[in-house]
Amino acid sequence: MRVPLTVGDFLERAAEVYGDRAAVLDEPGTPGSLGRITYAELHHRARAMAVTFDDLGVGAGERVAIVSPNAARFLAAFFGVSGFGRILVPVNYRLTADEISYIVDHSGTSVLLYDPDLDDQVAGIDVPHRFRLDGEDDAALFDPEVGATRSPVGWAPDEDATCSINYTSGTTARPKGVQLTHRNCWLNAVSFGWHTGLSDRDVLLHTLPMFHANGWGMPYAATAIGARHVVQRKIDGEEILTRVEREGVTIMCAAPAVVATALDAAAARRERGEQVPGRDTVRIVVAGAPPPSRVIQRVEEELGWEFIQLYGLTETSPLLTFNRAPDEWDDLPSDERAVRLSRAGVPAVGVRIDISDEGEVLARSNHVFEGYWHQPDETAKALDGGWFHTGDGGYRDGPYVVISDRKKDVIITGGENVSSIEVEDVLYRHPAVAEVAVIGVPDDTWGEAVMALVVTRDGAAVTEAELIEHCREQMAHFKAPRRIEFRDALVRTATGKLQKYKLRQEYWAGRERQVN
Repeated sequence: MRVPLTVGDFLERAAEVYGDRAAVLDEPGTPGSLGRITYAELHHRARAMAVTFDDLGVGAGERVAIVSPNAARFLAAFFGVSGFGRILVPVNYRLTADEISYIVDHSGTSVLLYDPDLDDQVAGIDVPHRFRLDGEDDAALFDPEVGATRSPVGWAPDEDATCSINYTSGTTARPKGVQLTHRNCWLNAVSFGWHTGLSDRDVLLHTLPMFHANGWGMPYAATAIGARHVVQRKIDGEEILTRVEREGVTIMCAAPAVVATALDAAAARRERGEQVPGRDTVRIVVAGAPPPSRVIQRVEEELGWEFIQLYGLTETSPLLTFNRAPDEWDDLPSDERAVRLSRAGVPAVGVRIDISDEGEVLARSNHVFEGYWHQPDETAKALDGGWFHTGDGGYRDGPYVVISDRKKDVIITGGENVSSIEVEDVLYRHPAVAEVAVIGVPDDTWGEAVMALVVTRDGAAVTEAELIEHCREQMAHFKAPRRIEFRDALVRTATGKLQKYKLRQEYWAGRERQVN
């Protein structure tokens, strides 16, 4: 017997098994907020979306784009769109009007769903159907009575059909549309839930944007197992701690920048003599950039939260490797445990990892995407030789994968390769450093020089010479920065990644090549 694996399975099961249970606490006080709803109601609202699209003549395989911060309506769309055979296109709501328009046009979107705060960004976009997610314009779209009394037109479930098209961040060029199949998303979600120990007793705080690789698949996994969703629309460290305390949050996913806000909020609480919630009950899954070991140590010591690291890409749904401390590490000193947790991790169940002769991390998995939407040449390049080419440099440490750098971010100085990540990790150990980005800049003697852009902690004082000496004490001298510039902030993507190509631009301006 073969039953197709489709994401609609997850909400159907939750509605049947946990129908009367609170499923979602939406962001309060925002237009269109659904408040606190059960799994039965969430299921009815998702079905209402499918019925509405049927009535509009939007058939299976057509694209439905959503441009919105985290919201219960976004969660419903994962199932109301893809669960009934249409293709969800989650769009980064922080993009410009031109960037959003490009994605809508490139994907061939038939229906546009958008948050009221984005009126200006989407005003000029030509699309057959649009709904403003304000509780009024979209009232029929999410009407639970419609979902409870009318049945959507059935589709022939196909696990190889495209479930979503997730556009890459486009930090160096126009974004590419990553086609994830139902099989990709289903198996990623189940594996992710297994590795995190997810259960129906968990409470998931949505600190990760739902548009980013479908929230890494956690919206699917948490729904399938009957966990409760708590929606957070905007990232604020104190608000994260408040919701952990008030809602009994037990798990969240986040980029390193979000971790920093929680640590800062916890420090402020301690200064006020207030308790930091979640000790020994919260686990936080972090990805998006290799976190410094010092940050990991602070999470486990200052917050008392379990730190878990994930490595993957949008093209891999995203789970490739997973690093969760085994019981053999329980008695290790906290600094050594943190160093071990800073590795990308071991291959997840069903994943195969290899390292090419050039040092690139390669992957094979049921999580690996179908291809780039309407870009066959780019697809062939990414899947050359039957392996997905991640673009990340790395190596194996026993069963563990260690990411040394993006291939393009390796700095070659005096003929030696320097990992910017390694230098950043050392700088983060200095108590005055809040944020850091290490880049290569032109140098007439060395070809490229290692340069660090540093944001200091509030009230901290440190000199360029002191930071350079700090690095020289802990690593080979050729790896230490030759220059340090202090900045008020560093440019990041919406998912917290440093945009190093932008940081490099001013230093390489006017040069034909971006290497020296």
